[in-house]
Amino acid sequence: MSDLAYTRYELLRAFRNKRFFFFSLGFPLILYFLTAGPNQGEDNLQGTGLSAPLYFMVSMASWGTMTAMLSTGARIAGERQVGWNRQLRISPLSAFAYLRAKVAIAYLMALLTLTVMYVSGTILGVSLPAEDWIEMTGLILIALIPFAAAGIFVGHKVTTESVGPAIGGGTAVLALVSGTWFPVTSGFLHDFGQALPSYWLVQAGRVPLGGEAWSATGWLVVAGWSVVMIALAARAYRGDTGRA
Repeated sequence: MSDLAYTRYELLRAFRNKRFFFFSLGFPLILYFLTAGPNQGEDNLQGTGLSAPLYFMVSMASWGTMTAMLSTGARIAGERQVGWNRQLRISPLSAFAYLRAKVAIAYLMALLTLTVMYVSGTILGVSLPAEDWIEMTGLILIALIPFAAAGIFVGHKVTTESVGPAIGGGTAVLALVSGTWFPVTSGFLHDFGQALPSYWLVQAGRVPLGGEAWSATGWLVVAGWSVVMIALAARAYRGDTGRA
């Protein structure tokens, strides 16, 4: 199987996955209009300096994109269960091409989620200069790097029976401590959340305030988690390959 053929196959699988579209697109979209809609006229949500439509647009986008990246794990777990990954290993498809296709499709799905949320935001009045949209999107995509690796790690460590609860529960907890549902500006959740890349996903929405959306702490946290998760994903993949 060629690299291109496999990537096309992965793309078709992703677009046929109704569960993915609901949890990474439909559910965040519904929640966005339920939370931001009634507060459409709020220009300074709980002292953040951000309007409610903008804050919740980025918050729901962070949740949807995290789900998009971690859903790679569900597909890998399913392939391991039926032995499809063993078949791929004896094909001409390289390990790098296999992983690259997984990450590429996850990012494509994340971009689709962002597009849907951005359109929804503009419907509720979010209006930003082009450079702010670009910078905000760039920060979100960078913050997703550790989640791309986490998806591969989970897929090689968790069974198909437990991967759903693992991803669902994990994203729910991360959403809570990272300020997805409400701004977290002080206290334990704020201090704990700053150590997580999901917190900086939400903080990307502060781009329109001017200055730097991420402090040095943000860059270090995202970089640190990226290195750790990439190493864990590589180890999990090698370990699973060794058992095959």
